[in-house]
Amino acid sequence: MNSSFLNLFIFAAVIFLRGFKSGITKDPSGMLTSWKKGTDCCPRDGVSCRNSNRVVVLTLRIESDDAGIFLSGTISPSLAKLHTFTSRTTGPLPANIGALSNLDTLTVKGNRFTGPIPSSLSNLTRLNYLNLGGNLLTGAIPLGFANLKLLSNLNLDDNRLSGTIPNIFKSMTKLRILTLSRNRFSGKLPSSMASLAQTLAFLELSQNNLSGSIPSYLSRFNKLDTLDLSKNRFSGAVPKSLAKLTKIANINLSHNLLTDPFPVLNVTYDVLTLDLSYNIFHMETIPEWVKSASILNSLKLAKCGIKMSLDDWKPRQTDLYVSIDLSENEISGSPVRFLEKEQQLREFWMSGNKLRFDIGNLKLTKTLETLDLSRNLVFGKVPATVAGLKTLNLSQNHLCGKLPVTNFSARAFAGNDCLCGSPLSPCKV
Repeated sequence: MNSSFLNLFIFAAVIFLRGFKSGITKDPSGMLTSWKKGTDCCPRDGVSCRNSNRVVVLTLRIESDDAGIFLSGTISPSLAKLHTFTSRTTGPLPANIGALSNLDTLTVKGNRFTGPIPSSLSNLTRLNYLNLGGNLLTGAIPLGFANLKLLSNLNLDDNRLSGTIPNIFKSMTKLRILTLSRNRFSGKLPSSMASLAQTLAFLELSQNNLSGSIPSYLSRFNKLDTLDLSKNRFSGAVPKSLAKLTKIANINLSHNLLTDPFPVLNVTYDVLTLDLSYNIFHMETIPEWVKSASILNSLKLAKCGIKMSLDDWKPRQTDLYVSIDLSENEISGSPVRFLEKEQQLREFWMSGNKLRFDIGNLKLTKTLETLDLSRNLVFGKVPATVAGLKTLNLSQNHLCGKLPVTNFSARAFAGNDCLCGSPLSPCKV
């Protein structure tokens, strides 16, 4: 059963509850039946109060798959503050939504709203938090968003927005989180984004069609914790000045057209995730600054031109990795040290390399869920411990012998020298 919430956090007097109910013309689920004139507002369904019967939270919970049970009508602009508004709704956003001039938070994430973003949203100059993510919105970001000077969080991800990202950020000196991922934006990053250098901590622009070089002004973002520019068309070398991002903890530049050299990052905080996969790098080896990182939960350097032996990789800490992806390189040696001793390891991808080791006695760490060693030089029998995995690919190796009992399809073992047993052909007696 799906749940939808209409969360109206209202710092207002009782008059605003009356104004809210009077604007509702349809309440098929009877959510407001306990709201009777002349009674104390605080015991009403969905209403929470503080001292002196001051209304602080109004929560209307709807549990149904029937889209027809939702409230309909109007919300009075006399409401003092409407902090969060979330419901499962279709159709365009109301063109006059900008009349709710007291809003400081507006959330309509995860609905089915269509059409362009109403230009009247630019009138909500008190907005601190705006989340329109997870809808079907189209068109461009309104230029009037430059008026939203108090925004600290702007989330427009998971829509169908297009065009270039406009120059609207010069006045957004309080913005800490900017999320525009999974849209259809194109072109270069706007120059006004440089104005966010003193406040922005989270920048996520992945899965668009953005192009050009990564701007050097990002090196001035001294509070930046997360940078995700993945799955775009950024090209050229990564600016050396990004080494100044000493607080960066999550970097994803994968699936672009970036070239050597990659700068040496001077990180003083723990690096949690690093993904540089599927660019045009020729790293030869895992960078020294990566090896010396105190904590690196997720390391992804697939198709980065690495030609080293795993035996030469001695990270500062080996027991905190959760995910490792070094696929599509020319890496040799044995991964046994990681697969048996990594206490947190859940995912290990090494397909398309030159690993050569006997897998027969491998005792996988109990946390491991995904193992991909396909297209290597692995030999020996498949160990019974693989049965505990959720995902397995050992295809295109030199494995032999009878397969242990597992739930994996034949695809997981295809293209080996002499494997037999279910799900492959029966072993010869």
